[in-house]
Parts: sequence; structure tokens; C-alpha cells
Amino acid sequence: MNLLNFLKRLIQDDGFELVDANSKSYIIGKPKNEIPIRLKILDKSLHWKLLLNPDLYLGEGYMNGSIVIENGTLTEFLDIALKNIGRQPTNEITNILARFRRIYRYLTNFNLIGKSKENVAHHYDISEKFYDLFLDEKRQYSCAYFKDEDNTLEEAQNNKIDHIIKKLNLKPNQRVLDIGCGWGTLAIDIAKKTQCEVVGITLSENQLEYAKQKAKEMNLENQVEFRLADYRQLNEKFDRVVSVGMFEHVGRKFYKKYFNKVFEFLNEDGVALIHTIGSINPPRGPQPWITKYIFPGGYTPSLSEVSLPIEESGLIVSDLEILRTHYQHTLSNWKERFISKKAEVLDMFDEKFFRMWEFYLVGCEMAFKWSDQVVFQFQLTKKLNATPITRDYIY
Repeated sequence: MNLLNFLKRLIQDDGFELVDANSKSYIIGKPKNEIPIRLKILDKSLHWKLLLNPDLYLGEGYMNGSIVIENGTLTEFLDIALKNIGRQPTNEITNILARFRRIYRYLTNFNLIGKSKENVAHHYDISEKFYDLFLDEKRQYSCAYFKDEDNTLEEAQNNKIDHIIKKLNLKPNQRVLDIGCGWGTLAIDIAKKTQCEVVGITLSENQLEYAKQKAKEMNLENQVEFRLADYRQLNEKFDRVVSVGMFEHVGRKFYKKYFNKVFEFLNEDGVALIHTIGSINPPRGPQPWITKYIFPGGYTPSLSEVSLPIEESGLIVSDLEILRTHYQHTLSNWKERFISKKAEVLDMFDEKFFRMWEFYLVGCEMAFKWSDQVVFQFQLTKKLNATPITRDYIY
């Protein structure tokens, strides 16, 4: 099978124009617009690379300029592509490669404390000003909660914080651990709104410095403590444990260790809330482009991969909520803000960096819209009666 036949079999709904590296033009599918989106391939090696491993080489081609999109945007093109692909592998070759990557990654990826710190620095210690270009004012770099699709990003992120606080069922003066606290604003909001004592831990030195400064500015230093630490280094007790957007970086080898530590952290009446990206498909390999360029060491688990280590730890799944398209809307907001600040991004980095992050934000947006990505919110306890017997306290 060549690339042309592969694309014609794959794209059935909507379509685009393909111009290959030999300057030959083809209509793929049934474009809905009179002037279709045009995908131009400028490197002949991509004719076989895209057939062999499109999950890697499409992103690389877009980054380095050997794939160009005309008469439309990257969002419009990936919307068509992922709508047609859905939750299935693009072809049997990529399916086999994904299985191989899953096994290889498990055998070779060790997210030990030092390696985890390196992985965090790769992504989060880029530049403080960079993240301010597209995040909300609280620097919430995780899925927001859209009570209404017309919510602003700021409203939706505040909704998310409030939703988590309600699920934790917090009482004044309780002690809370925030694992992977980011820039500290969730921990700070918990302290302000519930009068709890909060310990936030991160592996990012930039995030730690920012969080400490924020706590100082808000006169919360006696109530919120931030530390540069890995969850495996703590041996303390807490009434509540929260972790938002950190579990994706734990690594499958350490799922058992992670949930055992959550069990150890919690007092007998304690409650934990673990918020993580996950997959509604069976276990599969990590996304190769994301792993190589954006999140080294990252992995979004299937539900089956998380359930067993939770059970073996002794924890109880007291509530489970699946946030389906919320992250699609979150990423759409980030993407629009990011693209609108292209001049500022190019002042900090180069065109290749801009295209890499554009592909990351758009690709993830479409993965949550059409593919297998969702967000799991696990509420975990040690006792069956640690939380009320209905969800009225949440809603």
C-alpha cells in the first residue's frame, strides 16, 4: 500500500487536497469546501514515513516545515484527520508499532526520582513568561471544568478548583497534601477557602519559587508550605490528598508504589482526589511524538491499568467521574491564546518551537474531541463511610 491509497481508505468523511513531494495533486475524500484545505509534502522520505508511523512523522514534518498546510489551519486539518481515525489505529503497521512501544517503554522507562525531576524540568522549567501567554491568571495547567461550554477559561478553571474542593469534603484545620502542586494556586485556593493547612510538593524549581512567592504575597506562609520533593520521599500523615495532572508522569512501573504511598499518607478517615488524563481504550503504547518532544516519561493510562494497583493498595474507589470533552474546550482556549501571542513566542523561541507547541495543543485538543483521551477523577478512601453516602455535598 502506498501513502495515497492509505489516505483514500482512511478519509471517508470530509477531505482535503494532497500535494506530494513530486508536486502531484490529489483529492483525498470528499472535501466540503469549494477550496479544500491543502496538505503539501516537501520531503520525499515522508511518503513512506507517514505510511509507516504517522503518529510520529506528521508532527515532525509540521515542526520542521516539510509539511505545509494551505487554505486552512492546522486545527481544521487535524479535525478532519482525527474525526476519520477516531479511536482506532491508523493502520495495522501503526497498531503493531504501538504494541511494541508499549512493551519497550515498560521495559526501559524508569521514572526514578532523578529521572522524574529531569522530565519535569524538560517541560515546566521552560520560561515563566511563556506559560503566562496562554494559561489563566492562576496558571492552572490542567483540565478545566466547563459547567457551560461558553464559560471563559478563567471561569472554568475556578469551577475545577471548586469541584475538587467539594469532592475532598474539607473541614477547617485539616491537613492537605497536594502532590505535584504546579505553580501552587490550587493549594493556595484550598487554604483560603477552607482554612486548611496545605503542603504542596513539586519537582520543578521554577514552580517552587513562584508558589512560595505567591504564598508570601497573600500572607499565607503559615498556612501553605511548598517543598521541592518527590512523593516517594515523604513519610507524613494527612487528612486529605489531592493530585491534579501529576499521575500522567508516574510511570506504569510505579503505579503500585504511588497508590501505596497515598494509602500511607491518609489518616483512617482520609480522602484522596486523583485527577489524571486517561484513555477509554484498552492499554496501548505512548504517543511517540508527545513522548519525544513534549512529555518524556509521560503516559496516560487506561482504566484497567489503574484499577488493580488501587485495589492492591487497600484504597477504596468511593467515587469515579469521567470528564469527557472538558479538556477539549480547555485546550481550545489555550491554543487560541497561544496562536494570538505568536509574536511574543517568537521573541522567546524560534519558529520551530512555535510550530511544535501549536501541533501539541491542537493535536491534544482533537484527541480529546475524537479519540480516546478523557480525564479520570478518582475519589479514594480507606473506609466506606469516609464521605457522605450521596453526591449532594458535591453538587
